[in-house]
Amino acid sequence: MIKSDLDKIKERISDPNFLENKGLSNEVGIHVFCYDPRDELAVRSYIARLKKETNTPFRIIECDLYEIFLSLLEDKRILRLADGLEEKKGKDYLLSQLQKIATPEALLEKMDYSPHERGQDVLFMTGIGKVNPFMRSHKMLDSMQSRFEDIPIVMFYPGTFNGQTLSLFDEFLDGNYYRAFNLL
Repeated sequence: MIKSDLDKIKERISDPNFLENKGLSNEVGIHVFCYDPRDELAVRSYIARLKKETNTPFRIIECDLYEIFLSLLEDKRILRLADGLEEKKGKDYLLSQLQKIATPEALLEKMDYSPHERGQDVLFMTGIGKVNPFMRSHKMLDSMQSRFEDIPIVMFYPGTFNGQTLSLFDEFLDGNYYRAFNLL
């Protein structure tokens, strides 16, 4: 099942209307590709292969939220201190402190790039499962709308999205988000 779904992605993101965000009733082009968390490695492998392809009408910009999260903590010089902080104050305290630093705005600042190539660039947002519980995907999507309104965004989501509610790993309610479209 996952292979056939992955095979449809290239055709979908090659469509000129998709690349121009057309046909979305003036909504921001945010799309969700849901998959079974057990297929994580297949999804990662597919994205890596797709990014290497040449002579395509699109350019994939991948933003792995977990890698961005780690980079942000490294920039703030607190990545090495996290283990000790967890031992001293507990995991709940550590989580609250990391969430204060790794806000959606801070992550967006690290993932923003210019200029966006309208009609060509597609932003792939990955690492959603790896960045849990530090970041909630619906909060990230809310924050992205104004920065990436000119290019389509595809969030690779290990869970389900029913058009309103995101459920990470099909176990955790990740939040409501009404402005996204299922990619396929």
